[in-house]
Amino acid sequence: MLFGLFSRRHIGKFDDAELIQLIQENNRQALGEIFQRYSPLVMGLCLKYMKDVQAAEDVMMDLFEKLPDKIAKSDISNFKNWLYSVSRNECLMVLRKKNLETGDLETASLFSSNQDEQQLYDVLQKEEKISALEEAIQLLKEEQKKCIELFFLKKKSYEEITSATGYEIKKVKSYIQNGKRNLKLIMENNSESK
Repeated sequence: MLFGLFSRRHIGKFDDAELIQLIQENNRQALGEIFQRYSPLVMGLCLKYMKDVQAAEDVMMDLFEKLPDKIAKSDISNFKNWLYSVSRNECLMVLRKKNLETGDLETASLFSSNQDEQQLYDVLQKEEKISALEEAIQLLKEEQKKCIELFFLKKKSYEEITSATGYEIKKVKSYIQNGKRNLKLIMENNSESK
């Protein structure tokens, strides 16, 4: 009994790489230590995806049961990142299966695409910024708005903008310059007010 307490305290001082090595050697205490260190992180991630405490807990427990096998099959350089990725994939797999069973093929196909979560997030962020920029352009003075749209969105040259609008070339350059500055101010004010 005393030896068990000693070794439990001792194992808590091991780093992740040492614990992984022990898990590969079927050390249950090392697995328990990993669970103790990382179950809050995994539970939070599972909850984010599953949107239900019981379902998230089920996925987390299932993942930790499979962990020794997954560790044995993997080459792990950064355990925390690896565990995050494995946990996310486990959640997506459960959701994909659930959506296929309930017939929600559109959602299931979204989860089964190869698009990484970060890529999807980046695309959504980019669309949000473009939308905010389009709204900001509408707030510019008419001359600035016209010149900005022609120059940046329609890729027209100064000369083409001059002939399309009838503005002098110096005015076109001025409207574009002032429009860019005003856009920046509008975008900064909008992001601060959120």
